[in-house]
Amino acid sequence: MDKQQILETYKVYLLENGKTPASVYAFCKVLNISESEFYAYYNSLEAIERVFWLVVFESTLKHLEQDPVYQSYSAREKLLAFYFLWIQKLRENRSFVLLKKDALKLYDIPKSNILDDFKNAFYTYVDTLIKQGIETREVKERKYISDKYKHGFWLQALFVLNYWVEDTSNNFEMTDAAIEKAVDLSFRLIGEHTMDSLIDFGKFLLTKK
Repeated sequence: MDKQQILETYKVYLLENGKTPASVYAFCKVLNISESEFYAYYNSLEAIERVFWLVVFESTLKHLEQDPVYQSYSAREKLLAFYFLWIQKLRENRSFVLLKKDALKLYDIPKSNILDDFKNAFYTYVDTLIKQGIETREVKERKYISDKYKHGFWLQALFVLNYWVEDTSNNFEMTDAAIEKAVDLSFRLIGEHTMDSLIDFGKFLLTKK
């Protein structure tokens, strides 16, 4: 039994039972391992879920970084590529994600949350995109503000995630459109021009209703 096998067994347990195991002890009975073996990989059941989100992120980024075309992209294009592939990978686990959607709400994220490890890794990633954008003048460097851009991108990632969770369109086409609109808006906000993208994004959200 290794870390990935524990994660996969946990996902199956939730999908089949619709709830988390009652305790680490109970879950170890399912795994047929001792608690000490479990704690060699995870310090809690919540830690398994934190690893799930981090693994999806790391898998997405690894795939992108191995693509030479991705390396030639602008910062905006890289973020678009990330979101499209990230959602594609999450689709493979949609039933599991839907079971946890109450912990993913954009405006009601608990202080201790299963997304925390993913969030930290995402911050590191978007920091590199912002630096690239500043170097290429795709992003405008603003005193006291530029280092806050990453927080806006995190809210954007949560928006994309929540939009996809609620999306009922064929093949999640509306999520693809939302990603394009959101990324376009964000780079205009941190670039030189903002008004056209704000209006366009507002119209998109209104027409969804």
